[in-house]
Amino acid sequence: MHKEVKLLAVKGGITQQPDVMAIVNAANAHLTTGGGVAGAIHHAAGNDLYRECQELAPIRPGNAVITKAYNLPNDYIIHCLGPVYGKNKPENVILAKCYKNALRLAEEYKITSIAFPAIATGVFGYPMEEATEVAIKTILAELPSLKHLEKIKFVLFSEADLEVYQKKLAEVQ
Repeated sequence: MHKEVKLLAVKGGITQQPDVMAIVNAANAHLTTGGGVAGAIHHAAGNDLYRECQELAPIRPGNAVITKAYNLPNDYIIHCLGPVYGKNKPENVILAKCYKNALRLAEEYKITSIAFPAIATGVFGYPMEEATEVAIKTILAELPSLKHLEKIKFVLFSEADLEVYQKKLAEVQ
């Protein structure tokens, strides 16, 4: 029997999550600032993040890399490149790889708490319901192998997105 891992969904900004060791960035291939989550994270973390990311880029869809969090209240940022919906196939496999790779890095760095945005649902166009299904199903499948994580938090930008996550989490808890 594996230890209990707390799963929760909250409405808010990914850069304002001081209660987690790591946040996840819905990154672009070059790990540069952009719109949405990546822009907010780069802006809040500062220029040192940009410099560290240059050494790690580019990454491929489904891949994840880890950096320091710099000016953010967290220890680490795990950067994942989600699939562009309708372009990177099969989308569900690539999106699942994002979550698996982020969790593997969390384990490797002995991270006890992590916050995920809704990866690939912004400009990459992944429908929220489908993306939520992939995220939660993948994380539940990984739970038995997690030794360090105690809290997994989904941080959603809108009330509508939060409701989708809360509904899906209620079905599995």
